Amino acid sequence: MCAVTTWQPPSSALGAGNLVHGPAATSRAVVDLGAVAHNAAVLARAAGTPWMAVVKADAYGHGLGPVATTCLDAGAAWLGVAQLAEALHLRRLLDEAGVARPQPGPDAVPTSRAPRLLTWILPVVTAQEAARPGSSVRAALDADLDLSVATVDQARAVAVGARAQGVRARVHLKIDTGMSRGGAVAEDLAEVARVLREEEQASGLVVVGLWSHLSRADEPASGSTQEHLARFRAGEEVVRQAGLRPRLRHLAATGGLLWHPQARLDLVRAGIGLYGLSPDPSLVSGQELGLRPAMRLEAPLTLVKRIAAGQAVSYGGTWTAPTDRWVGVVPLGYSDGVPRAASSCGPVSVGRYRTTVVGRVCMDQVVVDLGPAAGPDGVAVPAPAAAGDVAVLWGAPSPGPDGPPVPTADEWARACDTINYEIVTRLGPRVPRYYLPAGGATGYAQPTGSEE
Repeated sequence: MCAVTTWQPPSSALGAGNLVHGPAATSRAVVDLGAVAHNAAVLARAAGTPWMAVVKADAYGHGLGPVATTCLDAGAAWLGVAQLAEALHLRRLLDEAGVARPQPGPDAVPTSRAPRLLTWILPVVTAQEAARPGSSVRAALDADLDLSVATVDQARAVAVGARAQGVRARVHLKIDTGMSRGGAVAEDLAEVARVLREEEQASGLVVVGLWSHLSRADEPASGSTQEHLARFRAGEEVVRQAGLRPRLRHLAATGGLLWHPQARLDLVRAGIGLYGLSPDPSLVSGQELGLRPAMRLEAPLTLVKRIAAGQAVSYGGTWTAPTDRWVGVVPLGYSDGVPRAASSCGPVSVGRYRTTVVGRVCMDQVVVDLGPAAGPDGVAVPAPAAAGDVAVLWGAPSPGPDGPPVPTADEWARACDTINYEIVTRLGPRVPRYYLPAGGATGYAQPTGSEE
């Protein structure tokens, strides 16, 4: 084996929220912010509409603050996260980075210099609780967040909290168009819309958005998206009959914006594509879409050893050496986000050597096969790697045949019978994120504490 990279931990990491970083780190996820910016440009061109950067779940595991500011530099006027706690954390990071808050009012147009933040999973509170100082609703309003509502109780709570705060809440009404997850179902929509209009007239809120989520946008031939659109149009009419006039309609995420132009409407929500991954690699790969994977997960081999033929490896002895073998130990395990389903199948590269995890994935470590320790003639074969050489679990594919055979998140997803979203998003806080800067940045300060 040749061209093995020796592990040299960077001197610093952006994001003090990492549990371990600097010289104490035994692994790292290297995030290429230039790739994020490139992917944003690709998706923005495809959409042809204003776009929201979806940075939920710590930016799909890539690091909330650095990814969010990179997306703003790339032109995003909206940022979206799922949970309120994420949104409050993001607002603090943006404030620290000197990003202006948006102008108040329903007619103010957000920009990449003063973006709007949308969050769509709120704690369950009563109207009485929402009115109290320090409530989740009032904290959200103090952070200038746009809020998603789908029920009468949510509408009442947000409006009461807003009046107690002395402001009007900006809300997006979510309707269920076939996902059967969040959103008002057709039978309830008229009543929810009526209450929202009532609260608008009482100056508690203003409905600025109408939105939903596509369940099968990554299956263009299924016909599902057409059904979603028909239900969305019907819901829009119900909302208008109630007297509401939302200025912004959004339905499409990455799959929708790529493959369903009729679903782009007034705003698109760019998620998985920002990170260089296709919503459905079996349909078309990220590379074929012109996207670049932004994350590389790597760690040094902490130990290389020779084991005898027939020797079992890891818990349960599920894999045994077919011949005398060299094996290496990689300090990443399921507590770090490596799926246990990768046992004896997760692909790994060490320099130009392509191999797999052997035996069960442990909490903190995996073992990889480094090949035979003796040739067919019984002559000893030297170890192809040494402690300190870098093992790469996934990253961007090599640009040519002469590059190292780096596995991709898509390959890990296939090996583990899951999706690429899960592979990158489940990466734990014990793995520090290090950032390769995007070129042409406009000078936002990199926020600290970017991961929680």
